[in-house]
Amino acid sequence: MSTSEVITSAHAVGDKSERIVRYTLTERINHWISGITYVYCLMTGLAFWWPYTYWLAAVAGGGPTARFWHPWMGVIFTVSVFYMYKLWRNDMVVTDADRAWWKNVTYYIRNQDEKLPPIGRFNYGQKLFFWVMFYGAILLLLSGIILWIPEMIPWNLRWLRYLGIALHVAAALVSIGAFIIHVYMGTAMVRGGFTAMIRGQVSSLWARTHHRLWYEQETRKAPPSK
Repeated sequence: MSTSEVITSAHAVGDKSERIVRYTLTERINHWISGITYVYCLMTGLAFWWPYTYWLAAVAGGGPTARFWHPWMGVIFTVSVFYMYKLWRNDMVVTDADRAWWKNVTYYIRNQDEKLPPIGRFNYGQKLFFWVMFYGAILLLLSGIILWIPEMIPWNLRWLRYLGIALHVAAALVSIGAFIIHVYMGTAMVRGGFTAMIRGQVSSLWARTHHRLWYEQETRKAPPSK
């Protein structure tokens, strides 16, 4: 990264001359509910799945406690994801601008956002993560219900148990991979993304640099300054 790019990136995060609301309080609370419940399910799920990670159950309150709360946290996580869908479904529609951005994603990987085509509130990667987690939550819920009450599955339908295990593990592994990438991108890769989910605001320069179409849309909404 060149010196000018470093300066631009630093200004995009530190500029406090003008702030724009990126996430409302409701969006932030719901995001952290989904994040916390998912991490709990991730820890306890790994503890149940593999003997070498059973120590995670102790961190989550012990084996019996983790066994009790794992499905309930999964339900809370799913409800939170569904509510997130209600809040963001219009923002998560893939557009031509997203496709153009994706074709130039190498600039994003190199942290050269100034060379990327302008995009809206969320980039293609963020939208992809959203849909992976949305459909993953549905699969985890449906398969999790089967594993939650296996004694209620008739013996002649025992294949549902095997299918439930396979789907639960597959959906979990895919969502875990997506979650790790999401955390890395939001904390280490794009400066300002994590703090935006805490404070709810970003600088105008950050918005112009990373989400120009969204910035232009938001500034058109704003009342003229007196």
